[in-house]
Amino acid sequence: MDLGLLILRVVFGLTLTAHSVQKLFGWFGGPGIAGTAQMMEQLGFRPPRLQAVVAGLVEGGAGLALAAGLLTPPAAAAFISVMFVAIVSVHLPKGFFIQNGGFEYTLALA
Repeated sequence: MDLGLLILRVVFGLTLTAHSVQKLFGWFGGPGIAGTAQMMEQLGFRPPRLQAVVAGLVEGGAGLALAAGLLTPPAAAAFISVMFVAIVSVHLPKGFFIQNGGFEYTLALA
């Protein structure tokens, strides 16, 4: 049981971290901070660059903390809050399923 939970925690936490570095650095085909800030601006977030950095840092910090098993409740709460904002501001109008840009994946991560 402990090994299974460790595997889940590490895989999930590193998945969150990978999502973060897409936003912050453009790794793994991500938009980088400039592209993320542009998207944030189109969504009405102000100031967009700061919002992009905060979202990326929360995702990355929470992912690393979860993977390491550190501060799990606050890390999970921080990440869930970022995913809630993403669901409401981006994905909810597109329905549930991810192939339509919906909130399925974001909800599953949260």
